[in-house]
Amino acid sequence: MSLLDSIRSAFKSSSGGRIDVAARFARQRTAVTGTMANFFVAKDHEHDDRLVGVKILDIEKMELFESRFKGLKKPSEGEIALSMKHPNIVETYEVGVSLKGQPVIVMEYIAGPSLQNIVVQKQEEHVAGKRIKLIRDMAEALKYVHEQGYIHRDICPRNFICLPGSTGIKLIDFGLSVPATPPFMAPGNRTGTPLYMSPEVIRRRATDRRVDIFSFGVTCYCLCSFQHPWQGEILNGRAALHHDTSAPTDLIERCPNIDPRLSRAIMHALNPKVDERTRDMDQFLQAIRSVPKAFVDQ
Repeated sequence: MSLLDSIRSAFKSSSGGRIDVAARFARQRTAVTGTMANFFVAKDHEHDDRLVGVKILDIEKMELFESRFKGLKKPSEGEIALSMKHPNIVETYEVGVSLKGQPVIVMEYIAGPSLQNIVVQKQEEHVAGKRIKLIRDMAEALKYVHEQGYIHRDICPRNFICLPGSTGIKLIDFGLSVPATPPFMAPGNRTGTPLYMSPEVIRRRATDRRVDIFSFGVTCYCLCSFQHPWQGEILNGRAALHHDTSAPTDLIERCPNIDPRLSRAIMHALNPKVDERTRDMDQFLQAIRSVPKAFVDQ
């Protein structure tokens, strides 16, 4: 069996069959093209026209990614997503294969804005007075992923979607996720979103769950300040090379009124030196347990 057939088989076995995308779904939103998939919002005719998110994976790009783990029996994205049952993680309803042979993931639709849009467009109105709640929700989601035995590998604002009114937030996208076991943590797997990649990923070193903690720390920093810790003239993939060659700007310099306990916790999480970084998400949550709000004047 080829790798391509194995990928399709994994998606079929997770849900048990084919999905006629054109007949079943009435598209409601313009499709968004991601790194390895297309995503659109639709009414699901098989389930009382409920709104769902439909992700159709690019089989060639998926095969290229999965080939890095040939022979390791890596769970498919669909299998990982289906196993995640947590209030701060978008629920996956079903996975399968389209009539064209493309892996398909049908998931919960969240109507709120993405954290990426909030950060890039500096939409303070969406997060004012709500940051500590959103940070705790993100932390609980990542803690759960780690407890299930996985490394997410792509923690960044793009992969968090706010609930309407920003009353909460949910983690999405397990396309780059791998089991937290030695074969999948060996040096060489440079995947993720560059501006949020830890130095050990950039330098192709051995990894563990702390790569997610670094990315989480950078994400929280951006949520609080609307700036990147290594903000400079270059804000593309090459900027990630500075993550272990220059010091990040202390968050409290960017946000003087931030609760110092929250600032310290975030800076500890994004420490470029892995052995000095927050060891796990429990430690982070304990550090902010008594923080009532992100900014002392809110």
